[in-house]
Amino acid sequence: MRFQDLDVYRLSERLADEIWKMVQNWEPLAKDTLGKQLICSADSIGAKIAAGVGRGNTPDNRRFVKIARGSLYQTQHWLRRAYSRNLLNGQQLDTLKPIVDELAPRLNSYINSLK
Repeated sequence: MRFQDLDVYRLSERLADEIWKMVQNWEPLAKDTLGKQLICSADSIGAKIAAGVGRGNTPDNRRFVKIARGSLYQTQHWLRRAYSRNLLNGQQLDTLKPIVDELAPRLNSYINSLK
């Protein structure tokens, strides 16, 4: 199995790429503080999925996907902070919300499939 072929991985890439595009327009202070945290947590989702596949055994893969789920929750936290600090507007959240809402259950399904 190649991690690039996993729908859940491709969805995580989509989220990370959308966030990257949005943070690019922020002022330096916001970009350097909250922006870096947000990008790092979003990028970590796909990175952990890839690392899990690369470990080559099911228990490790499950553990890494659970860490990816934690990174998704961390991303949600940073998105909330960005919105409350007026760095993201409602339209931008409307772009991200369906991806986030789909990614959480897909990560859970992927974890459950690794039994």
